[in-house]
Amino acid sequence: MDKECAMLTEILNTIEDGIYVIDQDFNVEFMNQRMIDMFGEGVGRKCYEVISNFAGICPWCRSEDLFQGEPQHWELYVAKVDKTFAVNELPIHYPDGSIAKLAIYRDVTSRKQQEAELRASMDEYRNLFERVAVGVYISTKEGKFVDANQALLDMLGYASKDEFLKIDAIHDLYLFPGDRLIFQEMIEQKGRVVDYKAWFKNREGTPIPALLTSHVRYDLQGNIIGYEGIVVDQTQRYQMERKLREAHDFMNKIIQSTPNSIMASDLKGNIIIWNRSAEETLGYPKEEVIGKMHITRIYPGRMAYEFMKMIRSPDHGGVGMLRSQPVVYVRRDGKSVEGSLSAAMIYDDDGKEVATVGSFVDLTERMDMERALRNTQEQLLNSEKLAAMGRLTSQIAHELNNPLYGIMNTLELLKTEIPPENRRRKLLDMSLSEIVRLADMLRKMLSFSKPEQEEKKLLNVNTVVDEILMLHQKQLQENDIKTHYEFHPTLPPVVASTNQLRQVFLNMIANARDAMPEGGTLTVKTYEKDGFVNIQFIDTGMGIRKDHLDKIFDSFFTTKSSVKGVGLGLSVCYGFIKEHGGDILAESTHGHGTTFTVKLPVHTEE
Repeated sequence: MDKECAMLTEILNTIEDGIYVIDQDFNVEFMNQRMIDMFGEGVGRKCYEVISNFAGICPWCRSEDLFQGEPQHWELYVAKVDKTFAVNELPIHYPDGSIAKLAIYRDVTSRKQQEAELRASMDEYRNLFERVAVGVYISTKEGKFVDANQALLDMLGYASKDEFLKIDAIHDLYLFPGDRLIFQEMIEQKGRVVDYKAWFKNREGTPIPALLTSHVRYDLQGNIIGYEGIVVDQTQRYQMERKLREAHDFMNKIIQSTPNSIMASDLKGNIIIWNRSAEETLGYPKEEVIGKMHITRIYPGRMAYEFMKMIRSPDHGGVGMLRSQPVVYVRRDGKSVEGSLSAAMIYDDDGKEVATVGSFVDLTERMDMERALRNTQEQLLNSEKLAAMGRLTSQIAHELNNPLYGIMNTLELLKTEIPPENRRRKLLDMSLSEIVRLADMLRKMLSFSKPEQEEKKLLNVNTVVDEILMLHQKQLQENDIKTHYEFHPTLPPVVASTNQLRQVFLNMIANARDAMPEGGTLTVKTYEKDGFVNIQFIDTGMGIRKDHLDKIFDSFFTTKSSVKGVGLGLSVCYGFIKEHGGDILAESTHGHGTTFTVKLPVHTEE
């Protein structure tokens, strides 16, 4: 008996269908090898656990009807193995009166798939031929056409279907025969091809761009026998794409050629457009910007976010627009670029924001010119004020000179009548000194309002400077100021007014003396450089504050107390030197001395 059971088991294991037996309590009593291969070993377990991984009886179970003696036959898809089976179930009656179930599972997945594909192929074939207004074809695997619709014949220029069915697809249809081989490889691997691009040729040999969407065709045994599908003529699309490319290229040329900087970014701030003017104005090449740089990098602070708020606001040209706003960009080298920005929001077909585009006009030169113009206007206004003040000053000075000289003469006469040791003599000397200082002040005011017009002549600057220093040597020594000279021995001559130069040099020495009340060193240098004779007065005094340095040549500006001057000295000197075609430069560090450089043009023979 055991030998017979073993033989029966061996026979059942050779069968290609899965076979298993369960008792009335759903316990698996036997599984052949095929069943084990598909579902795993399950003898001793519940059948619903083995077949479906369920915890209870399968919803499709027909065991109740079977155990009443009714064989069952149906098709079942089992998700556990992703297969469809033709199921046959038969009752088994044991000698002891018990009943078991014999189930045979035949795998029909492949057949069901073929049937489904065949039905789908037939439906597609019917729809393609009856409804689609594009080229439809059926061909053999070897490249012979079995059928084609009229749209395909019209596309390829064939008068009749019979004529078309005689052509060979590889040599008579494909412009490049290699495309056919690629098409075959793709469609036989995947079973279908969607939007495969190929170049056909019509009956006259004219190239036609086409898109193929095709399926394989099978015989009853599931072997590939050919292909069927649709062909879409892409000629109009290619023409439209060419026109779009031309329009795009034209628009791109406009964007790239405009003198204004044009830039665009998506809503995340990534730059997507950057024209040549933007490259030149802001110094960033587009290779480093497009797709790589955030728009906030070229704006200082949070200005980019503020502009985005303004674009979305109705107050600056309407929602989605930004009309001509002043802006300062930051160049690659860190310098600022001033100008005007106009911007707009870009929307898609649904009205959703997709990007922003801006046009920047570089107004740096214009604004520099405007600032220069304002400065010139201010200077002109100041000149008019100074001219009016000069006329008034001249009148006042002339009116005061006569009585001042009268007072001075009177004081001089009184001095002769009072002995030098008398205390009143000291009072007279002090009064006379103040009158002299007042007269000197009036003289400077007259020089400022109407400088003396003295004939200019060839001068050796070394001689003039040396004379002035000799006159003031004793006064400088009394103030504990040492002098040091560095005169260039072969200094070229200049054309200048001797008296005006003396007045300038006297003022420089007086300023140096006043800057060193506790003593110090005054160094005077002369040298020639770049066509100018340079005279430097270098002191070791208190220096000039940085905020005062730009004002020292302004009229009536002074850092001295009111008893020492009215601020006309350097202004008058500056006017003299400018009138000679030269310049005066000042360098100073507060607390560490000052250097004044007087520049006069070297005389050249005409």
